[in-house]
Amino acid sequence: MSPTRKALFQIHFCVLLWGFTAILGKLITLPALPLVWWRMLLVSAALLCVPRVWRGLRALPPRLLLIYAGTGVVVALHWLTFYGAIKLANASVAATCIAMCPAFLSVVEPWIAKRPFEARELLLGAAVVPGVALVAGGLPGDMRLGLAVGVLSALFVAFFGALNKRYIEHADSLTVTCVELGAGTAFLTIAAPLMPGAAFVLPNAHDAVLMIVLAFGCTLLPFALALSALRHLSAFATQMVTNLEPVYAIVLAIPLLGEQRELGWAFYLGVAVILGAVFAHPFLHRGERAAPSDIVAP
Repeated sequence: MSPTRKALFQIHFCVLLWGFTAILGKLITLPALPLVWWRMLLVSAALLCVPRVWRGLRALPPRLLLIYAGTGVVVALHWLTFYGAIKLANASVAATCIAMCPAFLSVVEPWIAKRPFEARELLLGAAVVPGVALVAGGLPGDMRLGLAVGVLSALFVAFFGALNKRYIEHADSLTVTCVELGAGTAFLTIAAPLMPGAAFVLPNAHDAVLMIVLAFGCTLLPFALALSALRHLSAFATQMVTNLEPVYAIVLAIPLLGEQRELGWAFYLGVAVILGAVFAHPFLHRGERAAPSDIVAP
């Protein structure tokens, strides 16, 4: 098997594992805040056991440390709203909202990267709007709040994705991930008392096993595999495969969670419209080389 074909299999496997994050978010009974706190704590603690991370931390300038820590706060807010959307609606709704990220990225990235806006990207972003309207129309009324929280989650993805795209190349990617997730854990620890009804909860045996699978099987493992695969893939190929993450999540939610019984035909039509725009997005960046910023886990 050629290195490129092997890398494609690896990245598909990674995206499949990321698709499970939404499923696990539904199966884990913890509220969104402790779920995210435990996920970030476990992954950042595991990364601190890697000597390469400590070498990277010692070499990190204070300015970059602050930038990565601030990005970690945005990652924490993304995961908090992502799992909040799952709890308020379901895994399919949350995954669909994440597919809207390229629409937000078309506005956010030029501002953060200080480059001109591209009309083609803005048009693709606008093409998502009818899909969102269809998705909302296909939801039961009690899931609409989950949709709104999921859209906010996609906005946070656009912000930390753009920040990582600009700054992640200035330091070791594992070190950056450790700083971001560690800062996110600290932020949630400080902010929890200020959030109404928020409290840290010890997971029971069922949730503890699923949290370990989420932290190591669906976060660290695919991240390490994807870093290896990027050496042989273009940005176009990487984006095309990673855009399948909401598709995998929705397909997995049907047999594992039976969510198709909760959603109408308009929801799935809206999903098709959104994914059409999402899969058109990589064509705007064809020829670019893949980078670690392309593989931030949802």
